[in-house]
Amino acid sequence: MKLLPKLSILRSLLFTYSIENFDDPERERFIASKNINNNKELAELFDSLTKPEFISYKKENREWYINTLEHFLKIDESFDSVFYLFDTYFDDEIIDQRQFMRTLLKCLTRYHAEAMQNESKN
Repeated sequence: MKLLPKLSILRSLLFTYSIENFDDPERERFIASKNINNNKELAELFDSLTKPEFISYKKENREWYINTLEHFLKIDESFDSVFYLFDTYFDDEIIDQRQFMRTLLKCLTRYHAEAMQNESKN
């Protein structure tokens, strides 16, 4: 069964970066050290903090996140509802939320392909 795109799931994926998730000062400093408006640094952040959790998800859930991002990018969603009242450890404001999500999508797609390759080996 294919899950329908749902913007609210993106907040849960990004919870790692929320100030409500305050259990690791080293992680908080790492997040704050990255320029989130630089695609390379943003991808490095996702590689370190989002990838380990994302690849632990079941295939169906990984695809749900990817399909959700693809859908909302395709329909020109601004993603304001994802970031509204979402306080993060980012030092900078996100200048282009759509670019942020495009970078996230590229990373998630890569992680999913890696997970699928690893799952096929086992």
